[in-house]
Amino acid sequence: MFPKLNIKLQCQLAANHKKLKANRLKTFETERLSIKPTTIEDAEFIRKLFNSPKWIEFIGDRNLNTVRDAENYIEAKMTPQIKRLGYGNYTLIRKSDGEKIGSCGLYDREGVEGIDIGFALLPDFERMGYAYESVNHLKEMALGEFKLSQISGITSKKNKASQDLLMKIGLKFEKNIVLPNQTEEILLYTLIQ
Repeated sequence: MFPKLNIKLQCQLAANHKKLKANRLKTFETERLSIKPTTIEDAEFIRKLFNSPKWIEFIGDRNLNTVRDAENYIEAKMTPQIKRLGYGNYTLIRKSDGEKIGSCGLYDREGVEGIDIGFALLPDFERMGYAYESVNHLKEMALGEFKLSQISGITSKKNKASQDLLMKIGLKFEKNIVLPNQTEEILLYTLIQ
């Protein structure tokens, strides 16, 4: 009987460890934004963001047509990386009114050396400095708190605004690349510390 109790205790300890690890995921603050890990509670927002015109034009259609599609995407694509690495996709929330306005993140992306920093805003919140505010803060967290030595950024050749923002936060153009299972050539920017 004692070995069974020991196994049960081990399972409880493992479950508690998972809960503690999940609780360590931080919400970051900037002057105007809360930057919180994306969860399934953000599914309606993620569906809306992923279907915005610039997302579809520059990032691509992820076929998130329903809230359930968005929940599945979050669970399959976002949550595992956050659990594995402690960072991933973040929802941007404006402090003044609690409005979800965009996302930014650090992504372990196949075909990209280093961790990819990415960002997107809903159209109504562009050109207000929120992208720079969030992604610059996330860059500082990546280099400091997460102890990353290299940050990469990828963008479409047509997305001049993203190219400019990547350079503004200190990344330099490195080369053109094609991601695995893709055909479009995109631009790779890097920052090595």
